[in-house]
Amino acid sequence: MAVIHRQGQAVVSQALQQELRQGLKQLGLVADDSQVMSLITYLLLLKKWNHHFNLSGIDDIDAMVSMHLLDSLSLNPYLHGSRIVDVGTGAGLPGIPLAIMNPEKNFLLIDSNGKKTRFLFQVKIALQLENISVVNTRIEHYQNQQQIDMVMCRAFSTLEEMVTKSQHLFGKETKLLAMKGRYPEQELRELPKGFEVSRVIKLEIPGSETHRHFAEVIRNEFWSEPSG
Repeated sequence: MAVIHRQGQAVVSQALQQELRQGLKQLGLVADDSQVMSLITYLLLLKKWNHHFNLSGIDDIDAMVSMHLLDSLSLNPYLHGSRIVDVGTGAGLPGIPLAIMNPEKNFLLIDSNGKKTRFLFQVKIALQLENISVVNTRIEHYQNQQQIDMVMCRAFSTLEEMVTKSQHLFGKETKLLAMKGRYPEQELRELPKGFEVSRVIKLEIPGSETHRHFAEVIRNEFWSEPSG
């Protein structure tokens, strides 16, 4: 609770904690008290900053538990490797909730919106998240110096555009994990040459009845190093 007090926030209701813990249980995730409080503190910061920075179209903190936290954490079983890039992360979704739950993994949060990356820096400091880095740039302009195991996105245009703009980050074993609403049948047919879908999985989000899928994209034998 110390983090919440340092941020000048009121003590979170027991009902909100219970809602989160129940959702985590339904997802098959185990979180200690520190992680639960970090997740809730993140939501409190998001709600506070949202009034000035327009970070999210959802302002009700109870709805945020399902539509932000649990939605993001539904990807947890499918993470690949130890260095993960969250493209167009916006308010830090899904990167921050996943970073809280996976302190052994490194998350690079990329967004071109300066207001949003300033918010992310504040979250990093407030929650003492040593396993995240924040970069204010467009994904096509980012040049990585280390092997990237997974590229993920939650609200980023089409699969074709995502693959095209991020393919310079791909190594031989890199995977792209893209969250979608309904089954993205047309997008799957429009992937650039050199990439293929390895699986599409329907996600069940506790507390939500919205359609949710993710598509995992990998390189294939037709892939060639992008020029330039």
